[in-house]
Amino acid sequence: MKFVIQRVTEASVEVEGSCVGQIGQGYLVLIGVGQEDTEATADKLVRKMLGLRIFSDENGKTNLSLRDVGGALLLVSQFTLYADCRHGNRPSFTEAGSPEKAEALYEYIIAACRREIPTVETGVFGAKMKVRLCNDGPFTILLDSSL
Repeated sequence: MKFVIQRVTEASVEVEGSCVGQIGQGYLVLIGVGQEDTEATADKLVRKMLGLRIFSDENGKTNLSLRDVGGALLLVSQFTLYADCRHGNRPSFTEAGSPEKAEALYEYIIAACRREIPTVETGVFGAKMKVRLCNDGPFTILLDSSL
């Protein structure tokens, strides 16, 4: 499982011309599910993500978590995080989880986050989406369960 976490001042996702999710300060999280991933994998990455201290405190040090700043989450499924570009120029996605598995784990992650964070917005699984963000920093963290 892979989470690309971007600290944002604002982010939104649009499907077919309509905004389906929008946040202010918080994290835009792109979520990739692999073939071997489980709910236990999701629990581990959600715990790590919510515990990250990447917001600035009063001294400008990255000491505050998402909860500490009252931040929101925008969660977007993105199977292309499993692109294998080692051979040729066309990416292979054979390591990505099946759509059924990926959607079930994506929904599981959303539910887990909603138990912890008051504002959790989402994209639409499997849809063609336009994602907009203002990356704060820029600050981007990759969580990868295989590392």
